[in-house]
Amino acid sequence: MQSQDVILGMLMKASLSGYEIKQHFETLFSHFYNASFGTIYPTLNRMERDGLLTKRSLAQVGKPNKNIYTITAKGRQAFYRYLESDIQETEVKSDFMLRLFFGEWADRDRTIQWLEDGIRRHERTLAKLYADREQWAAKLSPTQRVCLNIGIANTEGALQQLREGLAELQSGAGRRS
Repeated sequence: MQSQDVILGMLMKASLSGYEIKQHFETLFSHFYNASFGTIYPTLNRMERDGLLTKRSLAQVGKPNKNIYTITAKGRQAFYRYLESDIQETEVKSDFMLRLFFGEWADRDRTIQWLEDGIRRHERTLAKLYADREQWAAKLSPTQRVCLNIGIANTEGALQQLREGLAELQSGAGRRS
């Protein structure tokens, strides 16, 4: 899975501006795919050169021109090839989880702080996922609903584990000997 595959998928439904594509990465896809501003625009340029999409410039009053991207027949073929390819193993990289794993060598108060911060982050994520589900409910396909519900279930499960871990550490049960 590459940023190109995600962008092609976005463009299957409608033409989008670069800003709209960036917004989708920051909202709809933010819980399971990460792409920075520095990745999106070079990818769009390469995809245009490769004939996977076209770009047209739309003049705006009082603002810079807006580039609108549209998928081509070649881009549709590339997207369908992606959908037919084998699913890759999930790759997880988490500084938070790595620190927790090695937390036995950290100060107890510091690990408690990590867990409290993790709980707050997961609570914010869960609130956003619930809001997204409510906001997008009428527009989501059945598979998109499944995807969002998996994100909610994963976040709820992680939040429960963080709360239990925090309680264990605070009770002194998780101390090093």
